Parts: sequence; C-alpha cells; structure tokens
Amino acid sequence: MGSTTTKAPTLRLYDDEADHLLTPDTFPDRVSLLPGAGGKVVASERIRIMWGQDLLRDLLDRRYRAVICGVNDVDNSRGIIAQLVELVFTSQWSAQSITSYAKMFQDAVNVHASGDREPYVLKFDLDNLLILALLRPRGRDHFTVEDLSRGFRTVSKMLHDRPDRLPAAAVSFLNAKANRLQGSDGQEPTFETVLRTMFNAGYRGDVYTAPHMWRASNVGVFPTFPFPEGVERMRHGSS
Repeated sequence: MGSTTTKAPTLRLYDDEADHLLTPDTFPDRVSLLPGAGGKVVASERIRIMWGQDLLRDLLDRRYRAVICGVNDVDNSRGIIAQLVELVFTSQWSAQSITSYAKMFQDAVNVHASGDREPYVLKFDLDNLLILALLRPRGRDHFTVEDLSRGFRTVSKMLHDRPDRLPAAAVSFLNAKANRLQGSDGQEPTFETVLRTMFNAGYRGDVYTAPHMWRASNVGVFPTFPFPEGVERMRHGSS
C-alpha cells in the first residue's frame, strides 16, 4: 500500500486574481510580521504593536478614548497633537493655544515647583478623546528615555482603574518631528528600548509605529511586547 501525502490547503486572500497582483516586492512600505508569544494567556500583560495602522484615522474613528503623545512649550505645529486638535471637530484647542498652555504651565512650575522631577503629563480634553501629553522638559529639544520612563509611570497611574479612559493608544516617540526621543548616546533608541521602557512603567495599551518603520521588511517584527523568549536566546547565540 503506497504512502499518501497530505496536500496543503490552497490559501487565497483576495477576490479574482488580486493575489498575483499584490506581491510584497512591489510595495516599499511593508513589514514581515512574525507570530507573537505563545503559552498561557494572561490579561493585561502585553503591549499591542500596531504595524501599518493609521493612528489619526483610528482616533477619528473613535477606536480609542485616550492617546499619549508629546508636547512642548515652544512650537507644536509639526507634532501629532496639532493634527489632532485641528481634526477633532469638538476640539476648542489649536496648535498655538496648546503651546501657550504648555508655556504657562512651565512658567508656573518654574516658580512654584522647580524641584519637581519632569516630565509632567498635561491633559487636553477634546470631548470624545483625551490627550495625555508628556511635556518636554524646558530648555531641551528632545525627550530622553528616562523622561519617557517617568512620564509613562504617571500615564499608567492616570489610566489605572479608569475604564472611561480606555482603550488607550500611544505614539512610539520615534522619528518625531516636534518632540524627538534621544538615547544616552545621542542617537534615537531602538523600538525595543521604547517598548521595554513603556512596559516597565506599567503601560499596557497599544503603540503605533512611526511610518518610516513600515519599511523594515528585511527584519522580522512581532505584534506584541514582550517578544517571544526565543528572541533572547537567539540574541545570546542559542537556537
């Protein structure tokens, strides 16, 4: 009796012949998504990474109740916070008024609480969306990883036991135009460092990748953090 082989099922994603037209090598913006960590499912123990999704559209579609981003007291016209306050029709804020408020807050802190540790988290209520904005420390043109850690510890407390502020999404703070993130070496940190910093600070919401990260097709990426344990074993030379 001859051996039999099991034929793999045919997988088709699109109608008609679109599968043949939408080959990955014809699109520069793409990622190679790998399966996430397996094992026992535990609630609230991961950050979901939104690869290829449009944060602004998702916020305008009311998929989130809160968003975490950066703000400064100099110029926010190129930041995502400016786009949000202009696009949300219930907003009474503008890029200019947000900057003025941040400056007023910085001035007050400088007088009354100059010894406090920064950054502070400013709240901007757009009626159907709450912006939790990490205020960039005065006199700097960037955030540090330590700023991110302290800021997200505060954000996590502000989200804890507040179902009215969930679900929440955050920008990655990478490739930022108005409030860039800088590591101790003066360079932008890795995405893994950003995720670890947010996770260790207690944040468990979604994180949206920067658009330029959608061109990382040469490196496998995961849909959640922490990454699978196998990544650490491979990093240290084990299979």
